[in-house]
Amino acid sequence: MDGKRLPESYCPADTTRAILDVSIGRALATTAAEIPDGTALIEVVPTSMPSPVGVPNTDRRWTYADLEDDARRCASWLLRNFETGDRICIWAPNVPEWVVLQYGAALAGVVLVTANPAFKPSELEFVLRQSRSSALFHLSSFRGVDTGAVARDMEKMIGLKRYAFDGWLDQIRSIRATPLREIDPGHPAQIQYTSGTTGRPKGALLHHRGLVSNASYVAARAGLEDSVLLSPMPLFHTAGSVMSVLGCMTSRTTLVLPLFFDPPTVLQAIEATKAEIVFGVPTMLLALIDAMKTAPRDLSSLRAALSGGAPVSPEIHRRVKEALGLPVVTVFGQTELSPIVAQTSVDDPETEFVHTVGRPLWNVEVRVADPLDLRVLPTGTEGEIQVRGYQTMIGYFDAPEDTRQAITADGWLRTGDLGTLDERGYLRVTGRLKDMIIRGGENIYPVEVEACLLQHPDVADVAVFGAPDEKWGEVVAAAVRLRSNASGCAERLTAHCRAAMAHHKAPTLWFACTEFPLTASGKVQKFRLREALASGKLDALR
Repeated sequence: MDGKRLPESYCPADTTRAILDVSIGRALATTAAEIPDGTALIEVVPTSMPSPVGVPNTDRRWTYADLEDDARRCASWLLRNFETGDRICIWAPNVPEWVVLQYGAALAGVVLVTANPAFKPSELEFVLRQSRSSALFHLSSFRGVDTGAVARDMEKMIGLKRYAFDGWLDQIRSIRATPLREIDPGHPAQIQYTSGTTGRPKGALLHHRGLVSNASYVAARAGLEDSVLLSPMPLFHTAGSVMSVLGCMTSRTTLVLPLFFDPPTVLQAIEATKAEIVFGVPTMLLALIDAMKTAPRDLSSLRAALSGGAPVSPEIHRRVKEALGLPVVTVFGQTELSPIVAQTSVDDPETEFVHTVGRPLWNVEVRVADPLDLRVLPTGTEGEIQVRGYQTMIGYFDAPEDTRQAITADGWLRTGDLGTLDERGYLRVTGRLKDMIIRGGENIYPVEVEACLLQHPDVADVAVFGAPDEKWGEVVAAAVRLRSNASGCAERLTAHCRAAMAHHKAPTLWFACTEFPLTASGKVQKFRLREALASGKLDALR
């Protein structure tokens, strides 16, 4: 912003950093040429587990030259079986084969469809059919689930090709890489299914240019250049396959890749690899803090945590700083935006670093507008956060009406998030339009109530949502995960809220939870909590 003050809640694009008008494959080739011997990827599997892909070692490593060679052989193999533009689905946890296939598909011009490995068969079938995928890549089994049997069922029902990752890497390494044609940066690279906080997911069709550029911007503002990032974020989500994989590649950084999030394993890997930045949603960071109490590790190599996907409250900042000695760099965005719009920097003033999601990244316009008439609001006024720029999705795959509702005629993507933009361009997120609770005509934003409750010493985590009520229309409900030694009760928590905010914002319904229904990006699926309440499956907090 260079000291300029915004006259209204509109932040123009900062064009001081170029858009990377290259394909994912071209970007990988550039990095491999610059640092062929640089470590690109380190596999991490819990010590008690065998390899999920049946190889002898569970601590494999790739240099950037190794990774590009595998990716080129993979692309050549893919083009023997598929056409450019075909869609292939990957249904697996964070195995290195996932990354090889991601780059191979990008080089071949094949569109990667990502599926959560926790999907039940009906959910996987929906993604495969909706995306019209030609193939499914999977593990033979994982954590007691016969994923191979599920994949065979899909093969029969849908008529697609099926490939297990067991032995797959040896298969592609046995073939000779053939010349590949250049892929247009505007070509689709992935279909990422949205988190589904309000219902069934939609497939956001994302292009090479947006993914490469956005990943490079996130890495630049986080200070990732020539460093080591440990990220347990799932690869089927943009936090994993874009921010982590592509962010490391564009910044010549090593990616330490845990198979899944297991706090003791993550802490051990940070110590062993001397990771400099750890990436995780707030619930992950809180779990690491708890794990450090019983199995402490040397985390002195770390200099920052990178977090987002769910609100990072001032209390979470305080806990991470106090327990781990780390600043928490916060990101804000959504899948449809490839994915990050705004991000804090460790150079930001303390108040903005803790209380905002930072300023917009390069080459994107951001405005806060009235959600009804789309009028840009005065600075500091709450409204819907809307975004326009290079990173916007091509559209929802095979869903033109959903796309039309999400993107205005002049190109603004409606995020559905509520927030404010101050005169210096710092963005605050105050809630979701669909999460807003209307109690007797009063608007209540769960984020504010959650931030208040996290300050209570008995509260480990909390989710606030609206519950139907005959008198008020809605009342405020809170599902609380208490600390293990907590003796908290509803009366004390109610008093805590009423001492800090207007009485009508304090929850009147309290429930005890040991875990929350989460999306892949760490957002609480509050509609699931409402469903659990309606069916009597939530236990009252006494």
